[in-house]
Amino acid sequence: MSDVLIIGIAGGSGSGKTTLADRLASEFGDAVCIVCHDNYYKRHDRLSYEERCKLNYDEPAAFDNELLRCHLLQLRDGHAVDCPVYDYTLHNRSDETVRIEPKKVVIVEGILIFASAELCDLFDVKIFVDTDADVRLIRRIMRDVADRGRDLDSVIMQYLGTVKPMHERYVEPSRRRADIIVPEGGKNLVALEMITERIRKAVKE
Repeated sequence: MSDVLIIGIAGGSGSGKTTLADRLASEFGDAVCIVCHDNYYKRHDRLSYEERCKLNYDEPAAFDNELLRCHLLQLRDGHAVDCPVYDYTLHNRSDETVRIEPKKVVIVEGILIFASAELCDLFDVKIFVDTDADVRLIRRIMRDVADRGRDLDSVIMQYLGTVKPMHERYVEPSRRRADIIVPEGGKNLVALEMITERIRKAVKE
């Protein structure tokens, strides 16, 4: 498939990356597919649940970026891929995969996709969603408790132990690789309109 537009959307946990990606996808329907970096967390089948709970999931080494890069190249070349599925309640990949068909526009979203130079080289447009740390923390607590089966204490411990320090070490510096900085993600209507117009142009080509 020629002229495929690959868009990377990065930002801290709870910044609004998924909201932005979903709004763009809903605007263009079948012309867009979304690939989530979280699904490319490395497998840890040999570790117990207790051991997996103690891993650092907020550093670049936690991800299988080579597999993601391979899948993006396949999508760009017009081939479908079987994307892994990560189970947050188990802190491990599930045995399921999701078939992703090649589309005119591929959106990749994740906290650390810009920390990898190899991944950045594949993105035609790099968007960093910038949201206040307090807002991100509140969103993370609400999401992890409601959707991921976590309790409040574990969410706060993980935030203080790895999420916040890794954000400062890896995520925040990676914004320098972005082409566009978007405050408040999918709620920023001006930025959304600009990005939408770029995608509309790519879809028509």
